[in-house]
Amino acid sequence: MHTTDKPILVLKIGGNQVEDEAFLHGFVTAVKGLLAEYAVVIVHGGGKEITDLHSQLGVGFETVEGLRATSPESMRLVEMVLNGTVNTRLLRWLAGGRVDAIGLSGVDMGLVRTTPMTVNGRSLGRVGQVTAVNGEALLQLLDLDLTPVISPVSLGEDGLVYNVNADHVAAGVARAVEASKLIFVSNVPGVQVAGRTVRALTLGQIERLIADSHITGGMIPKVRSATEAVERGVFQAVITDLAGLARGEGTAVIREGS
Repeated sequence: MHTTDKPILVLKIGGNQVEDEAFLHGFVTAVKGLLAEYAVVIVHGGGKEITDLHSQLGVGFETVEGLRATSPESMRLVEMVLNGTVNTRLLRWLAGGRVDAIGLSGVDMGLVRTTPMTVNGRSLGRVGQVTAVNGEALLQLLDLDLTPVISPVSLGEDGLVYNVNADHVAAGVARAVEASKLIFVSNVPGVQVAGRTVRALTLGQIERLIADSHITGGMIPKVRSATEAVERGVFQAVITDLAGLARGEGTAVIREGS
């Protein structure tokens, strides 16, 4: 039984920020401020450091439509970076800021279950898509006033570990805990159209902006994950940067008529 009376906020932070000490300092400050109002769950990526480790060890990989195809050898490096280096670093910084955080991966408690993902019928190896999230386990941690910090390495229905896009995990977690808000903390202040940050977008507007190439690259999985979360009951999803997180600004993805 969920007992906390605070609304729940899911924060997703990207792989480009998690090794930047200035970002980490500001992020911990922002999280401490948010904890006064919300119960917080953090989901993190780590793509840049995964790429760097592949290069250092001479392990090749292929990218298919923006997703990293993941061999069993590559999967071991993904686990090392996400479950080890990045998750531990975030816990160290949060603990230093007196935030009671607990590190998890999608494998712990069967937290995030996946099936293999294909693109146009092509296998991506150990790349998974989210099928279920154990929201009850996360709610029990929140009831203990703990802040879960989740690596997106997740558990396949076949018992193997899978590499899952952190944006997709964050959306799945937000739905499972019935979060009032999902915030994607990026390196841009929001969705940019004609050089300006759009304050709010409806679901229909997003697909038109993608079709017209106003939304491109790594912003596409963010807005689509935001869209999916809102379609499945999350009240609001926001894309912003660290300064926008501190000020409560960014691009809000909302239902038509909200």
